[in-house]
Amino acid sequence: MKKWFVMSLIVVLFIVSACGGSNKGGNTEKAGNATNAPANNTENNKTDEGAAAEDIVPEEGASLLVWESKEERPFVEAIAKEFTAKYGIEIKFEEIGAGDQVNKLVTDGPAGLGADVVLFPHDNLGKAVTAGLVLPNDFYEEQSKSANSEIAVNAVTYDGVLYGYPRSVETYALFYNKALIKEAPKTFDEVVAFSKTFNDTKNNKYGLMWDVGNFYFSYPFISTGGYVYGDNGQNKEDIGLNTEGAIAGLKYYGSLKNSILPLNSGDINYDIKKGLFIGGTLAMDINGPWTIGDYRNAGIDFGVAPLPSINGQPASSFSGIKAWYVNSFSKYPNAARLFSYYASTKEAQLKNFELTGAIPANIEAAADATVQGNEVVKGFLEQFNQSTPMPSIPEMGNVWSPIGAAFADVWNSGKDAKEALDNAVQQIKDANNGAATAK
Repeated sequence: MKKWFVMSLIVVLFIVSACGGSNKGGNTEKAGNATNAPANNTENNKTDEGAAAEDIVPEEGASLLVWESKEERPFVEAIAKEFTAKYGIEIKFEEIGAGDQVNKLVTDGPAGLGADVVLFPHDNLGKAVTAGLVLPNDFYEEQSKSANSEIAVNAVTYDGVLYGYPRSVETYALFYNKALIKEAPKTFDEVVAFSKTFNDTKNNKYGLMWDVGNFYFSYPFISTGGYVYGDNGQNKEDIGLNTEGAIAGLKYYGSLKNSILPLNSGDINYDIKKGLFIGGTLAMDINGPWTIGDYRNAGIDFGVAPLPSINGQPASSFSGIKAWYVNSFSKYPNAARLFSYYASTKEAQLKNFELTGAIPANIEAAADATVQGNEVVKGFLEQFNQSTPMPSIPEMGNVWSPIGAAFADVWNSGKDAKEALDNAVQQIKDANNGAATAK
């Protein structure tokens, strides 16, 4: 399942929404008990509510190992150099892909081989927390919550506890070839109307394509009245994939095969879409920021806009948030907290944007002229502001296959939407209950 991709493009993507509230205190004891490191005196280092932030006191002689992906190494090296110059703490690196870090930490953490500071997409957080691998973001909780997008903060919070230090965000949106369609459609009904005049299947001309069989990209049709899990994606008992609104959205989704894209789901993939878009026979493509480089290099004059509305409702896309986390087995948890915060501030996120193209989760950084001054950013910005972070609980792993099959049945075979979703939800419930029984 293409749930997450590491961005390596020095390009612009998208940004943030309103900030979240603060919930100070209460996690220090939990953090201290989760490691054998010396007492960190977190409470003594905190400042009064609303006062200027003070830094946590790092352990004497501390040095840190940081895991980071190859593509994002330029930023980490730059920010680490600043950090070492300021605090005298040596930073070493090991290249580990963001999506691989939690699995590696499962074995390396307890063995004392894991990095002190790790970075991974938020949908891996549930696994990391339930395995006891990461410490709460307690000392810098107030600052992280007030400085970053509410969507980002919620995504790196698990069971009411903030763990992550948000760093960057991503989602997908609507690419459109300006030579073929001057303005992006506001509704899917407009997409249907355009496709009727543009489509020429014999010559592979299509108004719009997306990976219709991939729930990551087709989630917007559920979002118009449904959801995956309740309570911001953290309540496995509350499954909203077969609500009345979700069923209506899936029915509309199924109708689009005949009206705009008469292909089976297995005949549509990233390479096919890219080839048609570059070749000038695909007017619009729903895709993520990892596509920007290919389209720019091909010389396409394209724009990026929010997804068209569905049945009169805004289309919410899945979004992902990358954040720093502190290894609960670190010998230097205070120094690791200090680096995680330092490398996630407004200034750090702007440097990351400059060096790698990663879009800030920080509200002020996202509003900076260097981020705002590009048309592509604006499109992703608007879409991110109506996005839904992928659920981070382990039970999300039980969703992809059943719901993907339901979408495929409706698209390819015309199966009744309610029946397909009811079947998928029952399979998800069975898997969730089976996992609970196994524990």
